[in-house]
Amino acid sequence: MSKHTHAFQAEVAQLLHLVTHSLYSNPDIFVRELVSNASDACDKLRFEALNNAALLEDAPNLEVRVAFDKDAKTLTITDNGIGLSEQEAIDNLGTIAKSGTRSFVEQLSGDQKKDAQLIGQFGVGFYSGFIVAEKITVESRRAGLKAEEGVRWVSGGTGDFEVEAITRAERGTRITLHLRDDKTEYLNRWKLKQIIGRYSDHISLPILMQKEEWDAEKSEYKTLDEWESVNSASALWSRAKKDITPEQYTEFYKNLSFDSEAPLTWSHNRVEGGTEYTQLLYIPAKAPADLWNRERKAGIKLYVKRVFIMDEAESLMPSYMRFVKGVIDSADLPLNVSRELLQESRDVKAIRDGNTRRVLSMLEDLSKEQDKYDAFYAEFGAVLKEGLGEDFGNRERIAKLLRFASTQGEGVSLADYKARMKEGQDAIYYITADSLAAAKNSPQLEVFKKKGIEVLLMTDRVDEWALSFVPEFDGTPLQSVAKGAVDLGKLQDEGEKKAAEQAAETFKPVLDKLKESLKDKAKDVRVTTRLVDSPACLVVEDGEYSTQLARLLKQAGQQAPDIKPILEVNAEHPLVKKLEGSAHFDDLAHILFDQALLAEGGLPEDPAAYVKRINTLLA
Repeated sequence: MSKHTHAFQAEVAQLLHLVTHSLYSNPDIFVRELVSNASDACDKLRFEALNNAALLEDAPNLEVRVAFDKDAKTLTITDNGIGLSEQEAIDNLGTIAKSGTRSFVEQLSGDQKKDAQLIGQFGVGFYSGFIVAEKITVESRRAGLKAEEGVRWVSGGTGDFEVEAITRAERGTRITLHLRDDKTEYLNRWKLKQIIGRYSDHISLPILMQKEEWDAEKSEYKTLDEWESVNSASALWSRAKKDITPEQYTEFYKNLSFDSEAPLTWSHNRVEGGTEYTQLLYIPAKAPADLWNRERKAGIKLYVKRVFIMDEAESLMPSYMRFVKGVIDSADLPLNVSRELLQESRDVKAIRDGNTRRVLSMLEDLSKEQDKYDAFYAEFGAVLKEGLGEDFGNRERIAKLLRFASTQGEGVSLADYKARMKEGQDAIYYITADSLAAAKNSPQLEVFKKKGIEVLLMTDRVDEWALSFVPEFDGTPLQSVAKGAVDLGKLQDEGEKKAAEQAAETFKPVLDKLKESLKDKAKDVRVTTRLVDSPACLVVEDGEYSTQLARLLKQAGQQAPDIKPILEVNAEHPLVKKLEGSAHFDDLAHILFDQALLAEGGLPEDPAAYVKRINTLLA
């Protein structure tokens, strides 16, 4: 039979150059592409056979077979799908612009067109075989054609390909990759099975490989004539929820995430409307060790029409939900979608928004189970708080999910706090600190403890930044007890207010002297209404960074404003009363300031000078 040589379309030649040099960073991808194409060919035959059962000939059971020959250095992928005619081989394997599946879909209309969305592309992915092969041979016969109307297509992946007519009894396509010498690791059943398990386990028809057994005499494995399926032939997420047991959901999660523990909860849904996709999302029980690593990749697995596209598709989930694991299978995205296209796609935005709402619903349901939600919050609460600054549209829902320690207990929600506010209390009070002990023992809580007013104790690094985006909750303002002057409103009686005003007036000469002595450290010095037992504390104006946040930013190597705090002094404290007429006024003033700084977790600017002043006074 005569052979005909054809030149590749210019775009194909360019593509082949990219494929063999830089397009795919992971060479395993060629197995995914070729098995996917084989599956698509079977899907196409199944679809056409609905109207013409004769196309199934005498082989109604559709399948894909993967085999290799170590001696010949060949890897073969065979399907009994729709197959190719000679002209289709020339058109589809020599040209990108006219893919067989694209032409096929264009011929359909109405309801048929929607059904055809299940059928993938046969085209560009085929060329990925040249990542590992120095030559590819394709032998095929289209369903419905005679045996002698088969075709052989051969190319070395350079500028041209050869086509000849052959006799082929079997319907479908056999692709033989003649592997390069440096790619013979793919002549290994274990490696191929692992790749198929990762990328193609979801494919809904069996992928068969020959069994092997150990030949003790030759000290090597020998291939048997017996074939077995190496995939489950059914994507778990594509099955009906009623057909999946909790154990199967858990096992799938463990395989997906490499986590040894069961997830806390999961949600499995098919979303229809403007954008169609299936989501299977899990919330883990434990945070990974690198959750806070800025370089860490996070995201969920993306499939398109059951074809695996990428791990860690970060565009499908907001950053503050980076702990979520799962799978999205889109019916609308193109198979050749890239990370760059994902960032620009409207469909991706719709999927991301849908995923965000779904995870928030999962957390709202989980919050009704106290123990489980406590476990979740201990691992991921700090990450969830990032959503207050990142997700304006869902800020209220996120705020309701937050939990804090307080002066009255643990696991307090903002709604819990508001429900037990004192009559006349008009703000939700909170304090941020480096640790729970520092928060509980802060001098700034003294007046609140005296009056029995609950204060939320916030110790996560993200707290102050996150709460700057939540000025109020359910109509009640949030107020830091370390910012601004303390105004307890109706909770402070007139006698206390008058006493404070009188103390400020009486103590004014000392205050003026303190301001002068501490002018390089303190923005202002004033008499406090928030201290009961302590001599002094540091506060900042409303709207300013706290000294703690400025400290954290500097420790993280980020720019932070130089904060000059306000020193508040307790005029009734014996140490403060000693200031008046003291020969060591300047030393006492600096000690008061540095002690206030130490009480909130900071360090004196000059620790040696602080120690020297203390020693001088003690002596």
